[in-house]
Amino acid sequence: MSRIGNKVVVIPAGVEVKQDGNVVTVKGKGGELTRTFPAQITMEVKDTEVTFKRPDDSKENKALHGTTRALFHNMVTGVSEGFKKELEMIGVGYRAQMQGTKLVLSVGKSHQDEIEAPEGIKFEVADNTKITVSGYSKEAVGQVAAFVRSKRPPEPYKGKGIRYVGEYVRRKEGKTGK
Repeated sequence: MSRIGNKVVVIPAGVEVKQDGNVVTVKGKGGELTRTFPAQITMEVKDTEVTFKRPDDSKENKALHGTTRALFHNMVTGVSEGFKKELEMIGVGYRAQMQGTKLVLSVGKSHQDEIEAPEGIKFEVADNTKITVSGYSKEAVGQVAAFVRSKRPPEPYKGKGIRYVGEYVRRKEGKTGK
C-alpha cells in the first residue's frame, strides 16, 4: 500500500502546482484541475519534485498515502499529456457520428442516442465504428467512456455492442451448444 506513496512525482516543464492547505491546484497546457486531499497526508514541493509523507504507519494512513500520491500524479499527467479511452462498435448497422460537440450513436434501437460532451471532454469518431474519448481528467474520461459503453454493452452470444479496444468478451455457446 505505501510503496506507491513513497515514489517521487516529477513535475514536467509547463506545469504549475499551487498548494493552499489541503487544496491543490495543478495547471498546465491541457487545463486546470483542483482537488482537496486528506489533512493527515502532507505534501512537500521542492523545485520539480513532489513528495508525500504520512504521520504514522496505521493501515488507514498507508492507504491514504498511496491514494493521494496516485491522484496527484494523475492530475499532473492529465494537464501535461492528457488521457484517452478508445471504444469500438461491433454489430451490423452500428455507427457513431459527431454533430457539433454531440456524439450520436446508432446502436440498434428505435432512436439514436445523443451524448453531449461534458466540460473538459472531447469525442473523436474515426471510420464510424471507433470512438475516442479524451480529456485531462482521468476520472472524467473513464466515467464518460463507461457511460458511452453502457448505451449498448457487449452481449455474450454474438459479441455485438460497444466495447473498449482490446477488451475480451467471454462468449457463450447458445441454445444449440452442447
